[in-house]
Amino acid sequence: MAVYRSTIAALYRYVSCNCCGDRALAEDVTQETWLRAVREWRAHGPPDEPMAWLVTVARNLLTSYYRRRRPAPIDSVWAAEVLAAADEGRAAESSEISATVCHALARLPPEQAQLLEAFHFEDRRMAHIARSFGLSERAVEGRLRRARQRLRRELESLLKIQGGNR
Repeated sequence: MAVYRSTIAALYRYVSCNCCGDRALAEDVTQETWLRAVREWRAHGPPDEPMAWLVTVARNLLTSYYRRRRPAPIDSVWAAEVLAAADEGRAAESSEISATVCHALARLPPEQAQLLEAFHFEDRRMAHIARSFGLSERAVEGRLRRARQRLRRELESLLKIQGGNR
């Protein structure tokens, strides 16, 4: 119970930052993460770093959700907003755009998505990210640049797919 109390707020904060403003999804993922924790920890005992374990499970649940879900079609005006938001590392203006960005993030390699999430969603400083990833700040800057480029390509791909479905 002490682990739950010490981690639930941070876990929910992490999940809600990564589910594009969808409160119901954030609640579902947080609940499912803890259900899996209870099952796993009863059988094998809690891990050394419970929060890291919980975040990994939550990230995997969100990735699976966005891979299964097709983003809603968006018009060409919103397409420009999606790409601009990704380039500038800011939140998109609508839930449809946010869902498309999250869908594109789920298509990235995990390390690239984690870097983008840490810097843009969690608003962590470069030095903190470098320490947590075991990299130099310069390496993080380069990897973030490549991750943004990859995210842009994924968004362009999603927008082409959506444009063809209209």
